[in-house]
Amino acid sequence: MSASREYPLRPVIGVGTVVWHGERLLLVRRGRPPRQGHWSLPGGAQELGETVAEAARREVREETGLEIKLGEVLATVDMIEREGDRVRYHYTLIDFSAEALGPDLRPGGDAADARWFTLAEVERLGLWSETVRIIKLAHERRACR
Repeated sequence: MSASREYPLRPVIGVGTVVWHGERLLLVRRGRPPRQGHWSLPGGAQELGETVAEAARREVREETGLEIKLGEVLATVDMIEREGDRVRYHYTLIDFSAEALGPDLRPGGDAADARWFTLAEVERLGLWSETVRIIKLAHERRACR
């Protein structure tokens, strides 16, 4: 039996991945809470018995149909949503960078949609501030390579 993600007893470990194809990056529209309907990085909860790298590859594949070449860990972020004095959601998110092995998207899993965006387009989407920070960090590190 898996632990509840809503009002959990402990944080849920999740992964997110900044996936690049050329100069565009991938975002998915969340199909479920938290942040349902919002654009975000592809990702989700780590499963028992899988490494965070395996979780990142699986989540990208499930949500977009893409295979990726996984890069470095960019950052770790806590996403905590409170409802009064209770914690409704608490995810500890490990964010990676990656390169897509192809451009063709097939949204699925928890993703209601998946699209490629330029950095300029991303800035106008009203993303969570931590998502924007991670994307900018990934872009800076990629530019240094």
